[in-house]
Amino acid sequence: MTNYVFAADDAVAERTGAIKLHGPEGFAGMRAAGRLAAQVLDALVPHVVPGVTTGELDDLVREHMLREGGLPATLNYRGYSKSCCISINHVVCHGIPSDRVLKEGDIANIDVTVILDGWHGDTSRMFLIGDVPLKARKLVEVTYEAMMRGIAQAKPGNRMGDVAHAIQSFAEQFRYGVVRDFCGHGLGRLFHDAPEVVHAGKPGTGPELKPGMFFTIEPMINIGRPDVKVLDDGWTAVTRDRSLSAQFEHSVGITEDGCEIFTRSPAGLDCPPYA
Repeated sequence: MTNYVFAADDAVAERTGAIKLHGPEGFAGMRAAGRLAAQVLDALVPHVVPGVTTGELDDLVREHMLREGGLPATLNYRGYSKSCCISINHVVCHGIPSDRVLKEGDIANIDVTVILDGWHGDTSRMFLIGDVPLKARKLVEVTYEAMMRGIAQAKPGNRMGDVAHAIQSFAEQFRYGVVRDFCGHGLGRLFHDAPEVVHAGKPGTGPELKPGMFFTIEPMINIGRPDVKVLDDGWTAVTRDRSLSAQFEHSVGITEDGCEIFTRSPAGLDCPPYA
């Protein structure tokens, strides 16, 4: 049985396994944090070009967050040493910024989480580096649409399985693999909280969606099979068959009649190409 608890938005957050339901203060905090996270990705657009290193982009992420009064949630999180994750081509998620140079034709997911006044804004987008092959562009387009179809099912009375099924059924029309090993998550004053948000499942199953729930929807979709493995660094997840992978992520809050996307791009740069 799923447990829900009304959160005191000014209280110290603890992970108890219950799904927190937030009030107006929580929504205000998440709007501000989500907007800053989205602005960070907006600011990266002119810099994500052939020849830049992922380490240089990580520096830009950290500097932008700090300049605007935020903190990078990933920095020193469970030993992680960078301010964002950058996952290139067959890397599914949690790619570690380094001296790796982005090349013409690469696709890359940049995943940022900012802490602003105690609230977490978590979002990621795909970037196309130079002239990208058509099959990669198609994967990126389908992944974005799959996420948005999942978000369309995020409304009171639906269940988490309705979100998952919308994503899975759309992506699998193109014979893509929907990753099961990683999922979205609740968030708010905690980086990761209940519930788990799976991206493949059956309608009518899973926790019921109720006003005040905050969580991410972040499908990872592969051109090939859904199977992944984690490299020896303990973080970087890659496709087992070396096929391309793409991901988008928004943080959302369930409202009385639907959901609010906290991390929508203020500049309208939600999906590439970013003209």
